[in-house]
Amino acid sequence: MINHLKEQVLQGYHISRDEALALWEAAQQSAQQLEILCTCADDIRQYFCGNHFDICTIINGKCGSCSEDCKYCAQSSHYLAETPTYSLLNTDRLLSGAAYNQERGILRYSIVTSGRTVNPEELDQLCASYQSIQKSQSISLCASHGLLTYEQLLQLKEAGVVRYHNNLETSRRNFPAVCTTHTYDDKIATIEAAQRAGLSVCSGGIMGLGETMVDRIDMAFDLKELGVQSVPINILNPIPHTPLEDQPILSLDEVRGIVALYRFILPTTALRLAGGRELLSDKGRSVFASGANAAISGDMLTTSGIRISSDLEMIQDLGFTLSAL
Repeated sequence: MINHLKEQVLQGYHISRDEALALWEAAQQSAQQLEILCTCADDIRQYFCGNHFDICTIINGKCGSCSEDCKYCAQSSHYLAETPTYSLLNTDRLLSGAAYNQERGILRYSIVTSGRTVNPEELDQLCASYQSIQKSQSISLCASHGLLTYEQLLQLKEAGVVRYHNNLETSRRNFPAVCTTHTYDDKIATIEAAQRAGLSVCSGGIMGLGETMVDRIDMAFDLKELGVQSVPINILNPIPHTPLEDQPILSLDEVRGIVALYRFILPTTALRLAGGRELLSDKGRSVFASGANAAISGDMLTTSGIRISSDLEMIQDLGFTLSAL
């Protein structure tokens, strides 16, 4: 059944939610079935995406004191997690970060700010920083500044930003269990506004929040319907003093299976391993042989990541070629 659906996907077929769930159930029957799913997913990746691999880094441009109550996040003011708090970094600091990453071969550089949104003064300062980076560097610019309007997103595009990041995080059904200070529809509205503004979109979620496999599948189909080009797949790294501090960490095989399933649903998309990859025993190497073809490298927002040099070596060893997706 797994091989049959792979051949159909290669011929342009779009699997259904029921078929996606059947794939997962088949892969859970034995280790051999999981390997078949992962191998078939990598065949789909090879067919539609070749050996192109997209790598990006993020910088925490503004940290802490967030008004939102996302239950996984150390930056929320609702919880007592220990994390630095600082206001928006100045242009020199953001520019030096872009230069550092470009020198090491990174293709994309994203400035991420805490909070529901940014105020007009912060947006003006960010746009000035993006313009300064664009003038001196060739690295592609991405942005993640919360729930913005079409006009604000258009301002970012005019400043040189090419991609906007706004994770759905989980399924519509499960979202209220993860966050109550904004809604799933708020997320979708921002994604659609970014697309209207001419920006490509990076949007995915966090695995291990307590969601079911049906939730994961539902989110994948929502991303497919939205036409998202880059899907970051995060693995929950439970943070002390947040509501999800006691959540179990997903196993490597479960992550491999999730990514493989996402490749069947999203055959042409950049599947990007993101936060929590450092928790995996092989740092994601086997997941990149299970359909993934992109990564966030370096440190995450409030947790340590994986060194750029280590990632570049692994990417080369796996036979990938760096290319913006």
